[in-house]
Amino acid sequence: MHKPITFGFMFKLLSILWNSFRMALQELRVNKLRTFLSLFGITIGIFCIIGVLSIVDSLKKFTETRIKSLGSNVVWIDKWNYSDGADKPDFPWWKYYKRPSNKYADFVFLKANSHEAEHICFFLQGGNVSADYESSSLENISLYAATNDFNKIQELKIAEGRYISEAEFANGTPCCIIGYINAESLFGNPLSAVGKRITVNGKKLIVVGLIEKQGAGGFGFDFDRSVLISYNFFATMYKVENTDRNLIIAQSKEGIPIDEMIDELKGYMRQQKRLSPQQDDNFSINDMSKFFGNIIDGFLDQLNIGGWAIAGLSLVVGAFGVANIMFVTVRERTSQIGLKKAIGAKSRTILTEFLLESSFLCIVGGFFGLFFVWLLTLLLSAGMSFPIFIAPNIILLAFSICIVIGVLAGIIPAISAARMDPVVAIRTK
Repeated sequence: MHKPITFGFMFKLLSILWNSFRMALQELRVNKLRTFLSLFGITIGIFCIIGVLSIVDSLKKFTETRIKSLGSNVVWIDKWNYSDGADKPDFPWWKYYKRPSNKYADFVFLKANSHEAEHICFFLQGGNVSADYESSSLENISLYAATNDFNKIQELKIAEGRYISEAEFANGTPCCIIGYINAESLFGNPLSAVGKRITVNGKKLIVVGLIEKQGAGGFGFDFDRSVLISYNFFATMYKVENTDRNLIIAQSKEGIPIDEMIDELKGYMRQQKRLSPQQDDNFSINDMSKFFGNIIDGFLDQLNIGGWAIAGLSLVVGAFGVANIMFVTVRERTSQIGLKKAIGAKSRTILTEFLLESSFLCIVGGFFGLFFVWLLTLLLSAGMSFPIFIAPNIILLAFSICIVIGVLAGIIPAISAARMDPVVAIRTK
């Protein structure tokens, strides 16, 4: 049977904890430089662990939010296959370059026939254009055009004004919504943009809405530096087939797996483009959540590996430093250890005290690492487009590592202290 935990046992345990903590603080006070140098590796290691995991965790949550902003279960039909890897030396760019661009008729055919897609829109990137308002002028802004379902797939948050209406889409009304940074550059106060008339490549447009600032690091489109107009008005400005990118964007119905929608759209696209069974596709249907998710996961994996590699090296160096402190401490307290054992202290008590002291030293190093990470999060959050936060589970993991490192670093000195002969130890000077 297990013996019940008594008040005496609890008092003894608290006494050991307190003595170990007091000895660790004394070591910090008496040998400041030696302790600092020894704990510096622990501090750097914990700094790397908490810092990398916090950045990875924050970036992952941010990118998940931005990927969701593209719309759930969304595909982009384009002549380019995004998953082939344009950065690879054997990327078949010529094969994709020769493919025909999407046509408005392709969009109309899919919209009329698809049963799996909830929304389908035609989206064009008209390249970089100039915009003017009174004496202000902007060069190289992004001109986007879309059909009316675009905002149902990728919701644009409007800071002021409204989105383009159904009637304005249908009639090709010369109106637009404008990105926050463009409005700031043209009007000074972006919130005053609604109702202003701007000139885009010689065409007069009235601003009906201001897109909420999205910040850098987004995916898909740079709406902060954009002007979005209706497809029908865009068609009066340019020959649509000559634009840089013509996309058909589709979103599946609720409960319909995206792969089913992709299979259906692929069949209709082949039918519309009159491809025989022997001919390869001359278009690509890209699952955007999967595409961006793979990119981000690969980047975060590399960041994790690098951070843990640096942290591991630093922790090893720190562990040797702490072990050195504990060896010196055992030597300096040899007579005290002998006296304790002579008056009845058990070997396991001596062992526990030194292991706890070693762990406390590592925890102190961990606190310094946490403090430096906290300062780093303040600096990064001020300069980046997403907040950096330290999750409680990361802090718990870091200090668990500190305790493990402390036990490993102090185990040999603690065992040597616990095995000392009390008579020999008392006589040692």
